Amino acid sequence: MAEPQESKKTPELVSMNDVERVFMRYDANGDGKISASELAEVMRALRSEVSDEELKAMMAELDTDGDGFVDLKEFADTPPPPPTVSDSPSDKLTVVLDLDETLVCAYESSSLPSLVRDQAIEAGLECFELECISVEKDAEGKQKVNHVTVFERPGLREFLQQISKFANLVLFTAGLEGYASPLVDRIDVDNKFSLRLYRSSTVSTEYREHVKDLSCMSKDLCRIVIVDNNPFSFLLQPLNGIPCIPFSAGQPCDEQLMGVLLPLLKHLSIQRDVRPILYEKFHMPEWFRQHGIPIHDCTW
Repeated sequence: MAEPQESKKTPELVSMNDVERVFMRYDANGDGKISASELAEVMRALRSEVSDEELKAMMAELDTDGDGFVDLKEFADTPPPPPTVSDSPSDKLTVVLDLDETLVCAYESSSLPSLVRDQAIEAGLECFELECISVEKDAEGKQKVNHVTVFERPGLREFLQQISKFANLVLFTAGLEGYASPLVDRIDVDNKFSLRLYRSSTVSTEYREHVKDLSCMSKDLCRIVIVDNNPFSFLLQPLNGIPCIPFSAGQPCDEQLMGVLLPLLKHLSIQRDVRPILYEKFHMPEWFRQHGIPIHDCTW
């Protein structure tokens, strides 16, 4: 009787979700496979001293079918050696997401032209109707109910699902809770958001109202980013902001979430400090100065 061979399978103590989460860190473009360049980028981003020869050997061991890529099954069978604890980010990335014109766009149903609504739905935008409690009261002193039509940004549900695998999700909107809370209930049925913050959590500054101060969530800004179509929302932490293109019902082919933001957030999730990368990409302090807000040179 032959001796049993030692299995290369991932130990049962490591769940498949854990393996998938690590796999996604390597799979920068989200195509379901890891290339040699993606493997090299992650190892070097984690400051692992790996030579070209070592990377080739690692790739050869992982790529069991020899197609030049590593899929999830190959990765699970023979995961690459993890970087040392001192080299890898210790905490999950925190991703703070704005709501209106970032994840959705909403219109008062009574003022939305039927042609705009019909064209958006025909083009493939997901849409739903919502009743929201208004701060205004009617003649009898009862709070009014507003009827709102909401369009989801293309890829929204999948975007939240993918981001939640490697980051803590926080919803931070300048909208009122009576409007925003039932809306978020509809788009986040799986409770991916660990925290929801509304207008009452924003602050006023000398330059703008309703500013989102990230320090209310963490004093350590190395591993937190905010995605918002309004850059003034993050003027207190300009190096942590990711400005995105505003979304409207006239953009059925928008690719911001899955095509632009998801790859960037995956890349940021493996960095010890997100701020140098975001500064090089967006130069937000200079942008604020150009718009009359004297942001000083920032350090990290």
